[in-house]
Amino acid sequence: MSTVSTVNGGISFWYADQGTPLAREPLPGDATADICIVGGGYTGLWTAYYLKKAVPFLNITVLEAKFCGYGASGRNGGWLYNGIAGRDRYAKLHGHEAAVRLQQAMNETVDEVVRVAAEEDIDADIHQGGVLEVAYTPAQLARLKDFHSVEIAFGETDRVLRGARETCERVNITGAVGSSWTPHGARLHPVKLVKGLAATVEALGVTIHESTPVTEIKPKHAHTPYGTVRAPYILRCTEGFTANLKGQRRTWLPMNSSMIATEPLPRSVWDTIGWDGRETLGDMAHAYMYAQRTADDRIALGGRGVPYRFGSGTDNDGRTQPATIEALRDILVRFFPTTAGARIDHAWSGVLGVPRDWCATVTLDRSTGLGWAGGYVGSGVATTNLAARTLRDLIQQDSGQSGPTELTGLPWVGHKVRRWEPEPFRWLGVHGMYAAYRAADRRELTSPRPGTDPIAKAADRLAGRH
Repeated sequence: MSTVSTVNGGISFWYADQGTPLAREPLPGDATADICIVGGGYTGLWTAYYLKKAVPFLNITVLEAKFCGYGASGRNGGWLYNGIAGRDRYAKLHGHEAAVRLQQAMNETVDEVVRVAAEEDIDADIHQGGVLEVAYTPAQLARLKDFHSVEIAFGETDRVLRGARETCERVNITGAVGSSWTPHGARLHPVKLVKGLAATVEALGVTIHESTPVTEIKPKHAHTPYGTVRAPYILRCTEGFTANLKGQRRTWLPMNSSMIATEPLPRSVWDTIGWDGRETLGDMAHAYMYAQRTADDRIALGGRGVPYRFGSGTDNDGRTQPATIEALRDILVRFFPTTAGARIDHAWSGVLGVPRDWCATVTLDRSTGLGWAGGYVGSGVATTNLAARTLRDLIQQDSGQSGPTELTGLPWVGHKVRRWEPEPFRWLGVHGMYAAYRAADRRELTSPRPGTDPIAKAADRLAGRH
């Protein structure tokens, strides 16, 4: 497989496919609004959409540092699925039934995104093929079966467990020994969705200022180099770029994730792979992968490269390391040997937000008017929509327009988490954790034992996941 002609960076393949947009006008000076949203990704745009739909006369301003979808919303793997970071912890803190309600809300969110995209004529290459999680070692199979049982216990009674033969009939993955499939998932084109959302909210009357970095958020104030926006509600929707804001360096860790996209694969290759259901595809490795079959018959596949930059740094153009491209290519060929001769057209990276306890949250501080949502840990394509509808309900409740709702009562609302450790401890911790996960994956590949490698268990404890 050749990577000589691979485009590296340029934000993402999705933007190479669609073209980088011309930025909207920056903030022209001091301004006022009813609601100011900081961040023009999925969280910010969905929040603007639902607030404007609920109360059309609201004056809503979105401030975006680059252009809408520049961050994770324009670089992700296109997995619209029902996973949410922190559900098991919320079950421990608030009880099993509360976590079941959160999971049910996520199941419904997948359908909500599909519904709105159709209603607003946003063609984002959405295909509801579900999510297929596969195992290819004895240890992964044991984790897969545990995972499957837990998901059923949280209400996913429509989930299906498949053996080796049934799995390979769906997607012919070399060495697959089992899989778990849920219908609550879809493949999509991330940039087509974010561009469509931005155009939709503008048509509703929302003001979007791009090329306008917010440097500091205070109650009723969002400060930028061009002026200050004053509003009763300031909503922070910055996810992996939160560390760039004054005072937020240790709030959420910007975790790096990388992807590759092949050239469009010929029919002869697809005849060997299958994947006719176009499920989103993941595995049960500790340093896991995620993939989709695109609308134009490429494979877009991602995973962790260099997981974290010292000092919570973030990249500018999505460029990734050659070693990461090779590692992702190796995963691709191990899964699908007939892709060995295929060209890798594009490689890129981006950051996602990780709280210290790995729990996604949504909050409105009623005493200050400050709100925020994020910490999705890679599950944001759908979770952003649930967060946006929840922020809408919290603001309507706070302003006296409605009372509590089912969404405002979900256990992730108002969750508090401690900050990340200062440097160099967080850099050492994150790099040590992923080195341990990769070592555990290598050991499990050659081990006949069904148990999870002890190195991975130690890494989980270090990460604060368990």
